[in-house]
Amino acid sequence: MHCNMIQRLALAVLSACLLLAPAAGRAAPQPVERLELTKMMGRWYEIARLPNSIPRGCQAGASDWTRSAEGFTVVQSCHKGAPDGPISLWKAKARVADPVSNAKFKMTFFGGLVSQEYWVLDRRDAEGWLILATHDGKYLWLMSQRPVLPASARAQAVGRIRQLGFDPARLEFPLPAHG
Repeated sequence: MHCNMIQRLALAVLSACLLLAPAAGRAAPQPVERLELTKMMGRWYEIARLPNSIPRGCQAGASDWTRSAEGFTVVQSCHKGAPDGPISLWKAKARVADPVSNAKFKMTFFGGLVSQEYWVLDRRDAEGWLILATHDGKYLWLMSQRPVLPASARAQAVGRIRQLGFDPARLEFPLPAHG
């Protein structure tokens, strides 16, 4: 009888897993087919992000990408609490993780103690924005070459985030830099 209960419990767990599999097994969004690396250089302003502990309380966020011998040096900054609050800086090194597409980057932080892979999921040069996410889709950013995106471009980008399978209702829209 004890064995029969264990078998029924195992069958119930297996059935629950199978029922949940389509939602959980959804294919992760893939990066853009090809990215011109020079397009990554310069300042990118944070327009929206999925919640995450590192930028908690950050406003007026930006990432400055410059070429280096190994790939890119990335200096990320934000102002704590308000667009003119105290500045927080952290540096990263980024190298191309997929030279076929150039759309996957391995970034290391804190002298190499932390590393994470980031993918450019979409990019619209004419509108000046890109969608960057961790390879597992846990974190996502909408970045722009301007501190504020025009409403039409922002709506287009948020629509694209939805198409990629992310819930736009979860997005945080930090305040932009002044001026």
